[in-house]
Amino acid sequence: MNKQLVASVIVVIVIVSVVSYYYAGGTGAQKETIRVSGAFALYPLMVEWAQAYQNIMTNVTIEVSAGGAGKGMTDALNGLVDIGMVSREIAANETQAGAFYVAVTKDAVVATINKDNPVLNDILAKGVTKQMFYNIFIKGNVTNWGQVVGEPDITDKIDVFTRSDACGAADTWAKYLGKKQENLLGTGVSGDPGLMEAVKNDRLAIGFNNIGYAYDMQTKTQVDGIKVVPIDINGNGQVDLAENFYDTKDKIVDAILQRAYPSPPARNLHLVTKNAFTGATKKFVKWILTDGQQYVEAAGYVRLPQSVLDEQLNKIG
Repeated sequence: MNKQLVASVIVVIVIVSVVSYYYAGGTGAQKETIRVSGAFALYPLMVEWAQAYQNIMTNVTIEVSAGGAGKGMTDALNGLVDIGMVSREIAANETQAGAFYVAVTKDAVVATINKDNPVLNDILAKGVTKQMFYNIFIKGNVTNWGQVVGEPDITDKIDVFTRSDACGAADTWAKYLGKKQENLLGTGVSGDPGLMEAVKNDRLAIGFNNIGYAYDMQTKTQVDGIKVVPIDINGNGQVDLAENFYDTKDKIVDAILQRAYPSPPARNLHLVTKNAFTGATKKFVKWILTDGQQYVEAAGYVRLPQSVLDEQLNKIG
């Protein structure tokens, strides 16, 4: 009788140990790999999420790559990745093709110029109106920097840069101007880092970037070599106190949160999959919408209202 009792206790201990080891993510647990690709805008935060989640779930490996929102959507719909990062609105034809998505955070696109721009001080003091951006990027009838600030003696040409890849930043910037990405003028450059470098290397350049690339992740100040262009929202020819929130990433994030910065170019960032999130991927996305939100603000993004996060969780099911 005592031997049977001892044997039963040993069996229970072994079972409990194995189960605990499995759920703790030990090496005996089933290995899972989650593949993620897409928007440069969401890439830095996704890397943070992936590292934090892998520290908790050591049986999960998360592979993250950037390549633009268009690539993220295409990869997700074709089953090449488990999650696509998309930094724009999801189109009706994409949902019809099976795109299932949730919003996970928010950021914005900003116009950028070189720090040695010939009319830099005037631009920082006066700002640039939406109509002027339209004339530069869409209509193409403003071609020199003197026209931008009302100084006819200044004839330095404007070198316009845009994105060559299908991406959320270009889509969002074009939407702000009432158009689509294919309507944007300029020399096409692939990727957020590429467009940033193009502006940094040309004193006459203008482009646009996600705030995650326009501001340094560590110092939260504007990246060395570029200046973020303030928008003259009310069109009165100067950057008012209520419009002056570009010095640091913290300031513009707060402006996005308070809706002082226009939307677009502020926008939600999404995670997309084919038909539905399942298995380990579903658990990861649920974690992002709950515990993972603690990393959002520290990474320089805008946390969505709790009511919106709850809607996304209900959507996943």
